[in-house]
Amino acid sequence: MGDQTISRKHTKERWVSSLVLSSLISATFLTHALPQNIPGDAFRAMQWRLVGPFRAGRSIAAAGIPGNPYVFYFGSVDGGMWKTVNAGVTWKSIGEGLTNPSIGAMAIAPSDPNVIYVGTGEADLRSDITYGDGIYKSTDAGEHWLHMGLNDSRHIGRVLIDPRNPEVVLVAAVGHAYGPNEERGVFRSTDGGRTWTKTLYKSPDVGAVDLGSDPQNPTVVYATLWQARRTAWSQYPPDEGPGSGLYKSTDEGQTWTELMGHGLPPKPFGRIGVAVASGSQGNVVYALVNAQKNGSGLYRSDDGGQQWRLTSKDPNITARMWYFSGITVDPQNADIVYIPNRSLMRSTDGGKIFPVIKGSPGGDDYHFLWVDPQNDHRMIVASDQGTCVSVDGGSTWSSWYNQPTGQFYHVAVDNQFPYRIYGSQQDMGTTSITSRSDFGQISFRDWHPIGGEESGYIAPDPLNPNIIYGGGPYGDVTRYDHTTGQSQVISPSVLATFGTPAPLRKYRFTWTSPIVFDRLDPHILYLGSQVLLETRNGGLHWEEISPDLTGADKNARDRKSPPTIADASAKGWGVIYTIAPSP
Repeated sequence: MGDQTISRKHTKERWVSSLVLSSLISATFLTHALPQNIPGDAFRAMQWRLVGPFRAGRSIAAAGIPGNPYVFYFGSVDGGMWKTVNAGVTWKSIGEGLTNPSIGAMAIAPSDPNVIYVGTGEADLRSDITYGDGIYKSTDAGEHWLHMGLNDSRHIGRVLIDPRNPEVVLVAAVGHAYGPNEERGVFRSTDGGRTWTKTLYKSPDVGAVDLGSDPQNPTVVYATLWQARRTAWSQYPPDEGPGSGLYKSTDEGQTWTELMGHGLPPKPFGRIGVAVASGSQGNVVYALVNAQKNGSGLYRSDDGGQQWRLTSKDPNITARMWYFSGITVDPQNADIVYIPNRSLMRSTDGGKIFPVIKGSPGGDDYHFLWVDPQNDHRMIVASDQGTCVSVDGGSTWSSWYNQPTGQFYHVAVDNQFPYRIYGSQQDMGTTSITSRSDFGQISFRDWHPIGGEESGYIAPDPLNPNIIYGGGPYGDVTRYDHTTGQSQVISPSVLATFGTPAPLRKYRFTWTSPIVFDRLDPHILYLGSQVLLETRNGGLHWEEISPDLTGADKNARDRKSPPTIADASAKGWGVIYTIAPSP
């Protein structure tokens, strides 16, 4: 009777132990068996093919050729370099010799448009981030690239080229996202990148993230330092230290002086963006300052940084400043200022009021705008949803459904024939796309969303390929039925946890929590948080089948008075950014 009356909990423990043992035995067998049964060249005939979807992914680097109405470039944070010769109607992947696909910054030499420098490794320090391996240079308009050093800089925020001499280059290197290193700060080269001199450096914890200068007076340069550290357990925001600051050079980046006070808010600062008005001889400067105590906003100086005034503290331009800090000044009018954030905004009154010209708050997440110095109606914007070109001052934009550069967190396939491929794309949700099409080529007809969100795992039902389970940030789970086209939320807990410190949530899900079917019993779907959950009825009921596996503070969620966001941040609990309610 003992075996017949054993509890479900003990049955689970015994079953899990048996599964682990079976897996180890199988892995050991396969390790020895596979090399004997499968020739080493068995997979050489396999080739990669692009199946799409043709919708763009995140980009933070873009530029065009002054005076040329058709040619633009952009760098994808995970998809390499791209070029258009028809103002964004079509894009071509370029980059022979560019071995790192994460592009954080790029610049085209004003004196020779064939010379392009790119800095690898994006500087927007998300937790899902790809690091680079330094600077690359092309002298043939992007067709071929040479690696030019700064291998350990990891994340590069800006590249600035002398408008008279393409051999003189400045680079703002953020450095390692998750730890200290020496190769960070502002670097200068006078021989086209063959050698570099570190000219602005504070400590192994402080990097440089932005540069700005007037093309008509390149001896005056502004730079921003940023002390930021990404922790393994948090998604938003990174930890920011007291080393951030705004600096000025009057000898083209050889020596620097820190700018403080005189109208600027008190330190400490977070990330700062900087831009200089063309034709102002370096005197008209805008700084988007994240003041951690008080005074965040856009500041303007008309005397080269000697005196500053706050022009705007609009919450739309100060949202998530660790992620958005770009400023672009119209090259023909110092009072026209663009700031990309959750939408692209433009001020025509010197930085006071910022109407939206593309997107809307909560939209695409815009990061960088380049405006043609010879024709300010030509521009290119880089966002989390690709890169778009405008030739009419932002009234209309080219499509982003022509750039297969999406960042996919996870990929899955189902059991039907021909099979379908599933993925979750950064800032675009999920997609299902066929592996073979009835239309001669895989096109927009062959893909569609299937519930879930941008960061989640996807688990097709092994017993019914029309049922798809998809995840999202912090435990969001949906069940999609292809037959009806309906998506049902089946999350195991209330989802309004953005802003709640992780230890205070019932289930401490991550940005991308695993969802998988049992390999032996396809009726069981597992979901991972600090405990393992399972469902046997399609998510109508979830059961905890493990204890807390993390070793975290089990008493935290029982406290009567939840800590504040500041308290939680000080304790390193990985606080998620909050979205303020509408007034």
